[in-house]
Amino acid sequence: MSDVQCPKKIDPALDLAGRVTRDQFLVLQLNIGRTCNLSCTHCHVEAGPKRTEVMTPAVRERVIAWIREHRPATVDITGGAPELIPGFRDLVDAAHAASCQVMDRCNLAVLDEPGQEDLADFLAERRVAVVASLPCYVAENVDRQRGTGAYDRSITGLIKLNSKGYGRRAELPLYLVYNPTGPSLPPYQGDLEPAYRKRLADDWGIDFTNLWCLANVPVTRFRRFLERSGALESYEELLRSAYNPNTLPNLMCRSTLSVDHEGRLYDCDFNLAIGLALPGPPRKLWDMVPDELNGAVVATGSHCFACTAGKGSSCGGALS
Repeated sequence: MSDVQCPKKIDPALDLAGRVTRDQFLVLQLNIGRTCNLSCTHCHVEAGPKRTEVMTPAVRERVIAWIREHRPATVDITGGAPELIPGFRDLVDAAHAASCQVMDRCNLAVLDEPGQEDLADFLAERRVAVVASLPCYVAENVDRQRGTGAYDRSITGLIKLNSKGYGRRAELPLYLVYNPTGPSLPPYQGDLEPAYRKRLADDWGIDFTNLWCLANVPVTRFRRFLERSGALESYEELLRSAYNPNTLPNLMCRSTLSVDHEGRLYDCDFNLAIGLALPGPPRKLWDMVPDELNGAVVATGSHCFACTAGKGSSCGGALS
């Protein structure tokens, strides 16, 4: 049974503080830097070509040592565009050698960047699960959110991944990630996935494993977009009014530990983005062991309603 205490009635003004506690640690999520070849309007870590924050070799070696000692079930590597950050392949190799399932949060456009010609082969040889952002199957919507030409580059990346067996072989999963282009909740992913499958197959012959639907969290870059468009208050009210207590037991923060490029600890990548650190005294990854997380209270804020609205939202899609 979950130790999350759900209220008997939905309260739109619910304060999540102290209500969500950690369960079994399963996922080590590494945000290894904010350098990226894209500048997406929804990016919660505000990644882009001009961002220079990256994990140093010294931090990377301490992270690798921790992985070798504690062998988390999954090592989820994100950014920025993690593949463009020095040491990405060292981290993948170390986690793979430690028998961890490795996940790469990929923007697809990175696959045609100079120097990344062998990236698809590298990932496939190590059976890295690819989580690929594709916010729509319509070119206009993708380019509006991610920049001119992003859709065509994404399609090229998907075709390359398919050619290596991704989305077509069980050991090479290819998950696509949808998020709305504006201040709305994502549709039910069970309804949207067939539309993605048909459109991508009909237009490009592309296959994928599953579609994950995520809500946009009103922080950083997306929050400023909402403020400029006068939609922040209505969007936050939408998230609160759609609060679903059934999502609480499956929140990603209950089983995930997020680590930034300096080794600092957070309950999730969204908390990382706004500097809301893991509760307690400041620590870095190598200062703790997984058992210390058991039962710990998760740091929460009003932005957390994005994960609890409707069917819920997490780094692995819907929650209920």
